[in-house]
Amino acid sequence: MTNPKLFSSGIELASFVTSSRILCKSWNTISSSEPDNEDIVSYNGVGLSWKVESGSDFTITAFNATVDSSSVQSADLVSSSELKEENFLDFEFLCSRSIPIFSLNETAVSLFRRNYQELDRLKSQINSSNPRTSMIVTGHGLGGSIASLFVISLLHSIGSGKNRPLCVTFGSPLVGDRRLNKAISRSSIWNSCFIHVVSHKDPLPRLFITNQTSSYMPFGTFIMCSDATSFENPDSILEIFVALGSVHDKNQGVESVDYGNIVKNLYLKATCIGFPTQAENTTESDSLATGISLQLRALGLTPHMQVGQQENIDINALERNLTKLEEKFILQKKILFEPSKKLNDIKIQMAYLEWYKKETKNQQIGYYDSYKNMNTPFDHDVVEFHRKLTSYWEKMVEEVEMKPQKEGAAFRTRWLYGGTTYRRMVEPLAIADFYREGGKDYVNNKRSKHFKQLDEWLKEESKTAKSDINSTSRKNVEAILTIDSCFWAHVEEALLLCRELKVVKEKEEILKKLFEFEEYVYQLLKDYAVSPDIFLPQSSYIRWWNEYKAIKGSSYTSTLANFMNDGTKIKQYAIGANDFP
Repeated sequence: MTNPKLFSSGIELASFVTSSRILCKSWNTISSSEPDNEDIVSYNGVGLSWKVESGSDFTITAFNATVDSSSVQSADLVSSSELKEENFLDFEFLCSRSIPIFSLNETAVSLFRRNYQELDRLKSQINSSNPRTSMIVTGHGLGGSIASLFVISLLHSIGSGKNRPLCVTFGSPLVGDRRLNKAISRSSIWNSCFIHVVSHKDPLPRLFITNQTSSYMPFGTFIMCSDATSFENPDSILEIFVALGSVHDKNQGVESVDYGNIVKNLYLKATCIGFPTQAENTTESDSLATGISLQLRALGLTPHMQVGQQENIDINALERNLTKLEEKFILQKKILFEPSKKLNDIKIQMAYLEWYKKETKNQQIGYYDSYKNMNTPFDHDVVEFHRKLTSYWEKMVEEVEMKPQKEGAAFRTRWLYGGTTYRRMVEPLAIADFYREGGKDYVNNKRSKHFKQLDEWLKEESKTAKSDINSTSRKNVEAILTIDSCFWAHVEEALLLCRELKVVKEKEEILKKLFEFEEYVYQLLKDYAVSPDIFLPQSSYIRWWNEYKAIKGSSYTSTLANFMNDGTKIKQYAIGANDFP
């Protein structure tokens, strides 16, 4: 059932954009006078030039590609891994754990690379321009594809401020595959930087689209004309491209479309008539379907098309498909805009681990060793909680890394404490899994990137915070989580060193490492930065201490040995009453 609160605002959004003069200004720059760069570099019969116009409101950079019609029709893709192997890294920042690779149109990216030095100077020029002036990067046809790539290359360094660039393309073919769409769509800021104007009669934008499973995928917002309407959902745009390709002559090739006249007429219509409204007598329950119907009508896709065109497409089926796609898209966006709700669900998983921690403490073993041993049904239940929490925070960290720098910094501050608690509670479980399977050197060989990143963000925040975020209260030491989430990995390595001592002849280096571990533990104790649970009788730490004490002998003295051999001090530590020298 369609959510009664859902509706489509594509026509209203398109009217807002077309009334702003942004499209007119962009097109005027594309079509005016000579380019700024004299040395035009070509690739496969395609030359690239550009022009920069500065005004009081906008700085507009317009790209123009002199096109050999056969070259622009190449649908070949080149992967980001190939570009990386060739040491071209301008788009590498888009890669992530879930999207390790994506592909770009070979003609467009090759033309971009052959002009790289000039384009790099152009980026420097733009970055040093007046930050209060809005940036527009634009282009027509293949020039628009280059404009898209140019803006993508700028995304890594931009924040969420008003000076982020706006890319406006006219009749441009798509530049990348579905994975590129996912990489850019990870940030709403990035995705909002792209507006693509497409005439319903122009075959070039849908040149590489043959069906809904095409390798190419759009990103950004598309202003679709004859009458203006807009779509952001890439699946809906793909569906419309296929429909337009069925209605119009597929064999007409790349024909000229007068985008200058189109944007002028759209501006006059939007400013003289005003924004269109939904159809009268529309009930709330069918508002989304009605909006989709109006948008298709704006593109000339109606049940009353010419007889020859009607045979190529089922308009009613198209409306139903688009309504389902838009409903799904709107609901997905709503979920993305409410991450706190998901975080609340995750807190339930954390609450279970808190209970598990207390329960295992009552069993005199501690949750790290209980989980490592897997001797009870509760231990096996924790596996699923561990998996869900890890999946959530891996995605969360990845999302922050994909955000522009300023936006990501604000996000990290807002979520850092939850991520820190998760890391300190859950990373010991990951360590237990690793050493249960016979692993060695967790920190260097196995530690997950998202744990490292959460740790690094906390250190960065501690440098600017007024108080030490890592500080703990002696009064609450019994309830704390060990500050160093890799503590148990160091314990496991110390245990391995004790066993290694029994078989090697050169013992000096191993004893040195064990003494360094002693100092590490004692410093944690002095700072009240380690949980008293490490002193539980069945813990791996106590097992290490017993093995180490047997190696060193009963007469061995050190700051840690003096502490560990005094049961009163251990009890006082658990209540925050021990005074360290």
